[in-house]
Amino acid sequence: MTQQDRLEKALDAIDQANRQDPNQEQVDDTQLPREYAYSLHMTRWLFELEPEPSERMQIACRAQHIERWIMPRSDYGEGRKNYYQWRQACGRMHGRRAAEIMAQSGYPDAECERVETILTKRKLREDEDTQLLEDVACMVFLERYFAQFFDDNPDYDKDKWLRIVRRTWSKMTPRGHAAALKLAEGMPAHLLALLQEALAAPAE
Repeated sequence: MTQQDRLEKALDAIDQANRQDPNQEQVDDTQLPREYAYSLHMTRWLFELEPEPSERMQIACRAQHIERWIMPRSDYGEGRKNYYQWRQACGRMHGRRAAEIMAQSGYPDAECERVETILTKRKLREDEDTQLLEDVACMVFLERYFAQFFDDNPDYDKDKWLRIVRRTWSKMTPRGHAAALKLAEGMPAHLLALLQEALAAPAE
């Protein structure tokens, strides 16, 4: 099996898994399974930020939310602490699933373990691949989900929104910041104003 064959086999298996998502997302004129749509957004932004990404980064980005619907946020209760526990549990699950699929596709153990580490984000800021994954995920959030997230949470006050934007910004590299600022030019006016205010002062 060639490198391209095993990459295509792994990506196809991830796609097949994510197409089982019962939730839907509108993409242009088409309804797609939500996590399958998300994986395509991740792949598109990966190539925007890194024109020649490694195989492991293509797999990690495609598997960033693999089968997330089987671990709903509601299972972990309200509050920030429970939210972070849920996010960590999701990362471990995504890492395990990606590693399983890679092994079945012919990747050596070391590469499977590498992608699992990237997806758990245990070494964010220390590892270039993990940081690239975070940049890509932040760009997908800003482009595809920030506006709806804002509309879905009218009870959040301005200070909370500023903290959210600053936290997102702090996770990104200068490369991600440049892409985000370019993207922001096309944001709705209220979101652009929020971004500008958040970046005008340092995070608390």
